[in-house]
Amino acid sequence: MESIRKSVIAGSWYPGDPATLKTDIAGYFRNVPDRDIAGEIVGLIAPHAGYLYSGQVAAHAYKLICKKTYDAVILVGPSHRVAFRGVSIFGRGAYETPLGLVSVDEKLASELQSQSGMIVDYPAAHAQEHSLEIQLPFLQVALGSFVFVPLIMGDQDAGTCRELAGAISRIASTRRLLVVASSDLSHFHADREAKAIDGIALGHLQNEDPLGLLESLAAGTAEACGGGPMVVAMLTAQALSARRAALLKYANSGDVTGDRKSVVGYAAAVYYR
Repeated sequence: MESIRKSVIAGSWYPGDPATLKTDIAGYFRNVPDRDIAGEIVGLIAPHAGYLYSGQVAAHAYKLICKKTYDAVILVGPSHRVAFRGVSIFGRGAYETPLGLVSVDEKLASELQSQSGMIVDYPAAHAQEHSLEIQLPFLQVALGSFVFVPLIMGDQDAGTCRELAGAISRIASTRRLLVVASSDLSHFHADREAKAIDGIALGHLQNEDPLGLLESLAAGTAEACGGGPMVVAMLTAQALSARRAALLKYANSGDVTGDRKSVVGYAAAVYYR
């Protein structure tokens, strides 16, 4: 491996002990009612808070892909710590979690990067970012062994979303890919206000309305730190003829902590054909 991106949140955002981590995720899955999705799953949206807060919501998405097989996973998240232009790809090596290494599909990463000059090699964007790593243990338990391409969006404007979605859909024409968007919703509003704000975003997610979500985010009527990744997942799904959607679960941090004065919203959604 040329580069291994070590875990930076194991033991804090989720358990650092492999056995405990597997047990926790299995427990989250058991708490999700069985749901039949009559079609091929192309895209998922899952939250990226610590598992204590959003793990149960994320499980509603990941349980749907248990034991399924994909050629690769395209994992898209926002940048919380580093400002940069475009989209950063981690194109060589692997990410490490307590459950082992998840290898980058280097051929696919190179092909994706060749589709757009906006996709850049900027390792600093990945060094401390949690939005991608937090998804990996769920994917490891659900899929077993898989390869992936990690993408972090420095820009989340409409043009960047469209270009990235176009690049992903072009390389997906001969492959079975799963696109996973990592995002939380509104931050630090009282429960009632948060639910009203999040309701706008949820409507767009449920209706597979990426352009409407972009407009609501720009107007400030909806909030999502990973709005761009969610839009990319929906645009890519549409380009791949996955025009069916389901909102799987919504909750906020107050449902766990009991503190309704300042909450963070979480959602899980699926796109399929």
